[in-house]
Amino acid sequence: MSRLNHTLRLGLKELTSLRHDSVLLLFLLYAFSVAIYMPAAGSVIGVHNASVAVVDEDHSALSRKLAEALQPPEFQPAVALPADRLDQAMDSGQYTFVINLPVNFQSDLLAGRSPELQVNVDATAMSQAFMGAGYIGRIFERELLEYADRSAANSPVLLNPKALFNPNLEGGWFLAVIQIVNNITILAIILTGTALLREREHGTLDHLLVLPLTALEIMLAKIASNALVVVLCTWISLEVVVKWALGVPLAGSLGLFLAVTALYLFASTALGIFLATLARSTPQFGLLAIPVIIPMLLLSGGSTPLDSMPQWLQWVMQGSPSTHFVSLGAAILFRDAGLSVVWPDVLALAVIGLVFFGVALARFRRSLAS
Repeated sequence: MSRLNHTLRLGLKELTSLRHDSVLLLFLLYAFSVAIYMPAAGSVIGVHNASVAVVDEDHSALSRKLAEALQPPEFQPAVALPADRLDQAMDSGQYTFVINLPVNFQSDLLAGRSPELQVNVDATAMSQAFMGAGYIGRIFERELLEYADRSAANSPVLLNPKALFNPNLEGGWFLAVIQIVNNITILAIILTGTALLREREHGTLDHLLVLPLTALEIMLAKIASNALVVVLCTWISLEVVVKWALGVPLAGSLGLFLAVTALYLFASTALGIFLATLARSTPQFGLLAIPVIIPMLLLSGGSTPLDSMPQWLQWVMQGSPSTHFVSLGAAILFRDAGLSVVWPDVLALAVIGLVFFGVALARFRRSLAS
């Protein structure tokens, strides 16, 4: 009972310290409001408002039909471009796509020959270039089939795609949740690491050592207090920013997601304490945290699907708690998955958390002893 009382009092001390740290409070406010709303509301995953120019050397009804087929919101209205300005327009980055329709394109098609048109893509515009080229190919294929009086019903395959859980393919929905997951990861490591280093630099850690406290009590207090703050901020952000401001329909249980978040924080805050025991100062901690946080964010499955990574990297990332947390977040909030469905990821997260906690506790005890 005395150990629990010590942990609670130390947790209150941590919350008091955080309350007087205006920089961290402002960062918390920014991370769970502006940093979620702006990317989700302003970023577009896919092709939107892409600039297009057409070099029409055929001047036929078909060439005009192809140019007019590129319609908003995916593309801007096609701009006519002289042939001698094609290279200059691409070099200057004025247009993302420049389409060159050659002479006799329509007559060659009607004669049964296979004319070719050229689609020049500025691949430096990575977010739109690769998907946009596929869009243009499908649009032109449809228009050419219609022009040649070939019915799509005669195709040997009829595609009928159905988008589940996000029928309008709103990229901002998924991006908002991923931003929350990323910010939880960053804050879990930074808050606990800086809390430990702040006490070491201010000398208050030495005061704790002369009290009848154990390393386990000190570590549990830091993890519990910072986890409480992050979970509370996550709940407010989901209700105010994601559901109200962005209008994202979250079908799943917020209570289950917040419980999973607390479990994830158990693992990630332990990782923050472990890094803090390796660093001698806050700047060193920042340098150590960067190569740990960045792979956790980029390779967890939020930015790039895990299936598209090399097999060995998929196995390595199974040891990262962020990989299981991203999977749990999408399953619970969007697919309304219950515990009976997501328990493998929950179990994996719990095991990883215990391993991280055990390693961090052993390192923390050694650092206190030295």
